[in-house]
Amino acid sequence: MTPADMDARIVRYGDLQPCKTAFIDAHTPGSDQKENFTIIGGGVSESPDQHVHIAIPHGFNIGAAGQPPRVTNSLHDHHTAEVFFVLKGKWRFFWGRYGDAGEVTLEEGDIFNIPTGIFRGFENIGTDYGMIMAVLGGDDAGGGVMWAPQVIENAAAHGLVLGEDGKLYDTKRQQKLPDGVAPMPLMSAEDLAKRPEPTTADVLPNHVARYWDMMALADRKPVTVIGETGLLRDKPGFEVDFITRGSASAAKHSHTYPSVLMPMRGHWKVAWDGGAATLAPGDTMSVPENLAHSVVPSMTGEASLYHVVATGDAAGHTWTE
Repeated sequence: MTPADMDARIVRYGDLQPCKTAFIDAHTPGSDQKENFTIIGGGVSESPDQHVHIAIPHGFNIGAAGQPPRVTNSLHDHHTAEVFFVLKGKWRFFWGRYGDAGEVTLEEGDIFNIPTGIFRGFENIGTDYGMIMAVLGGDDAGGGVMWAPQVIENAAAHGLVLGEDGKLYDTKRQQKLPDGVAPMPLMSAEDLAKRPEPTTADVLPNHVARYWDMMALADRKPVTVIGETGLLRDKPGFEVDFITRGSASAAKHSHTYPSVLMPMRGHWKVAWDGGAATLAPGDTMSVPENLAHSVVPSMTGEASLYHVVATGDAAGHTWTE
């Protein structure tokens, strides 16, 4: 792999291209200032305006959400796993039919593995623009987003209609549903009644890992955060590892699936036969399958990095008690 080949697989934080019309709540007051980023894979955007940085299939998708303070991402669900870690700011995550079943506050570096089958939303409760990074299971991320009924109703009141084809139509731009395409139906009362409403106490122990706990645990060797034997035991179709300065190794290794490197703190040097690159927080790098490479901090100071690799398992999991 030449440096030019690998450079095409690096998305720099400063080069991220946001989409402000990605989802059905793009006009809804309180949600109309959020930005969506599709970094690796097709993502789940409902808008043709969404830019995809790297379209290479990985077995999972990487995206991000950026929001000013007090801006909310509306209640939704996916058919596959959804994992977030906070890159910048302070965030409140909430879940349930009306978003009041439970909630948790995440600080920078914290990670949240959210089961399918539960409506979830999130809000930037910090004082500055915040950014959360996301991993979605599967190459097609489950084929779209399921919205809480009130989200669809509120969006229609502000001019956005979601069609059964999964595309948005903006009545403020005189757009209409095409012939033969009906509006996306609201979830039935029967289906809504089947959805669990776990409390905060139910969710926290097995679905949230704190940054400073992981920093301590990964002092000597990398920690599997999400995986069959991870801190958050799960098989969502990918594994998430956490690496620090103390657990990084200059020895080259490879994976049978493409992997992704996402620095949280510090600068990291990635080296392979034929070249090297330096990553900073917010950068995302796709490493090809079977490419031997090493990853080590390149500067002094705090250093931490999330590593994601596909496992070939099923890409979804449903809430269980």
